[in-house]
Amino acid sequence: MVSAKTEDRLVRLIDRLRDGQLHRAEDLARQFGVSPRTIYRDMGKLSAAGLSIAGTRGEGYRIIPAITLPPLTLTAAELEALNLGLAVAAEVGDPALQAAAETLAAKFDAVLPTETIAEGAAWGQALRSQGKATRVFTHLPVLRAAMQARQKLRIAVIGEAPQVVRPLEVRNWGRFWLLTAWSEGAADFVTLPLDQIESAEPLPELFVDEPGRTLADHRP
Repeated sequence: MVSAKTEDRLVRLIDRLRDGQLHRAEDLARQFGVSPRTIYRDMGKLSAAGLSIAGTRGEGYRIIPAITLPPLTLTAAELEALNLGLAVAAEVGDPALQAAAETLAAKFDAVLPTETIAEGAAWGQALRSQGKATRVFTHLPVLRAAMQARQKLRIAVIGEAPQVVRPLEVRNWGRFWLLTAWSEGAADFVTLPLDQIESAEPLPELFVDEPGRTLADHRP
């Protein structure tokens, strides 16, 4: 089982690596206050979790998002729906549905190209926590609606005080579901794991793009 501290670091690593640039383990180690050996282990965990990690020791690492599934080409939304459906089915109390979700995930793993984000059993071996998919499913409709309406949210994360945010993007990396938002209180970008969100309350206030607070500013 991965500790909460390690999982938080993995989430921050995903946020750092998804800019498409190469990041050396030594630089990441300094940024996160750990040893390069810990970063190497983290990269192994992320790879086992289904993320496509490019790069090697000494050169740097980055995440390559890929959603091609021969003979189908999936959109990002379609792949998210597939991931979420399998995860929810795997967590219900029906043993038959659980078994079906696991075998279906294995079939998809078998035909995914090696450079594509792999799902299913690999994720379960690296990062497993019962109820994650259910918690993600609870908040996903509210987050999507707020992003489309450009509507601010009051979000409460486990163990933290509620904060008002501008929701900018929801993406899944392996079985990590992350919200990228601009926090009004922190005056900075935040990346929040959806399974750690306790509540997401739509507010009447809308927002517009402002310099320094857009998704493009977060990932230039």
